[in-house]
Amino acid sequence: MKFWEAMTGSDLTREWKAFEVRAEALPADHRAAWEQIKGHLLPYSDFTGRSLLPILDSALVLLEESAADGQSVDEVLGDDIEGFCAALAGGEGARSHRDRWREQLNRNVARKLGRLGG
Repeated sequence: MKFWEAMTGSDLTREWKAFEVRAEALPADHRAAWEQIKGHLLPYSDFTGRSLLPILDSALVLLEESAADGQSVDEVLGDDIEGFCAALAGGEGARSHRDRWREQLNRNVARKLGRLGG
């Protein structure tokens, strides 16, 4: 990856578009599952999404292979796509943006209160 690509995210845009082209080739139920997977996984990503791309690629490969084998989405992912995504992201305890921001806010407030009280 070149510096300019890292700064602008152009490499991510290219990869994201490639994901979407691949997803368009999926049957309708698998495409709907792809949309749900993206929606449930994005909160676990960093600001750029770089950490999420390999996970999304693996999920898309799983959908592509299951569609090619004639398997339904329920056979592959089960009925709990949100739980599937949480497991992909590192389990139920995986930290999301909200968790990181809450911790940062709490540290900042504690630091400010420490200065005011001390």
